[in-house]
Amino acid sequence: MHIAIAGNIGSGKTTLAGLLSKHYGWEAHYEDVETNPYLNNFYEDMQRWSFNLQVYFLNSRFRQIVDIRKSGKTVIQDRTIYEDAYIFAPNLHAMGLMSSRDFENYSSLFELMNSFIDPPDLLIYLKAGVPTLVNQIQKRGRDYENTIRLDYLKRLNERYNEWIDTYSSGKLLVIDVDNNKFSEKISDLAEVIQKIDAEIHGLF
Repeated sequence: MHIAIAGNIGSGKTTLAGLLSKHYGWEAHYEDVETNPYLNNFYEDMQRWSFNLQVYFLNSRFRQIVDIRKSGKTVIQDRTIYEDAYIFAPNLHAMGLMSSRDFENYSSLFELMNSFIDPPDLLIYLKAGVPTLVNQIQKRGRDYENTIRLDYLKRLNERYNEWIDTYSSGKLLVIDVDNNKFSEKISDLAEVIQKIDAEIHGLF
């Protein structure tokens, strides 16, 4: 079974993936942040490195999905391939940080990859307001994230909400991270687990 967590930068995807992996004994597949060769360059010069970064993520996540389906295990994935294609790349294009030529090339590549994969059995969306995102980004203190602008996070949030409002590829669970502090309160994590149990009951 494939369970995926979606959410903006700083929404708590990696934290929740770790907590659920520990609770259920699921295998966790994390976003390739530490070894990503483009991330630092991207935050220094978004226009120059946007296409390279998005193609790297697309390739990385496609490989993850292929591996997940091959493994036959229940896997929880930190971020989905859809977020790259429906949120990050279109946002960069709209902001003038990715050329139309690169965006069309990227979109064509995604459509081809998407035709070979199945959506997750359950998508968990971590919905958070910009103040919550900023607070959590500052807490973890990654150097390259210090330059992220508020308007960038806000634009991403708007695209996330639009995408989730029309998501129909499978089961969906929305967690309000402004009010649910699963990383700090055991009772809040228990509430998330209870909701997941209810969703996946019919999947096994």
